[in-house]
Amino acid sequence: MADYNNKEIAVQFLKLVIAGEIDKAYNDYVDAKGKHHNTYFPAGFSVLKEGMKENHVQFPNKQFNIKNILGDGDLVATHSHLVFNEGEPGMIVFHLFRFQDNKIVEMWDCGQQIQADSPNKDGAF
Repeated sequence: MADYNNKEIAVQFLKLVIAGEIDKAYNDYVDAKGKHHNTYFPAGFSVLKEGMKENHVQFPNKQFNIKNILGDGDLVATHSHLVFNEGEPGMIVFHLFRFQDNKIVEMWDCGQQIQADSPNKDGAF
């Protein structure tokens, strides 16, 4: 893992989570003593990890495509398209990771549902 930079670690983490390899994602890339800021779950990465596992059971075939990734020092931001069920427009998802010693020590995530009938002809991406 020493050869990875923070952007690569963020991408690998997200790919493993989407593939249902949540334990591996957390074991390889997360400092368990860190914190997340997802307001739907209590504090602690262990709770968020269990929520991700439940989500994978509910939506095992979800699709995830990172559209943009930015890095600035110990911070990495991803801008992605997440689709839970084929044929649906899905969501715009942003993740912000803070790294220390090649591990995620803090994470923010937020999403916006894409409206199929959006008046914005430029689209979500």
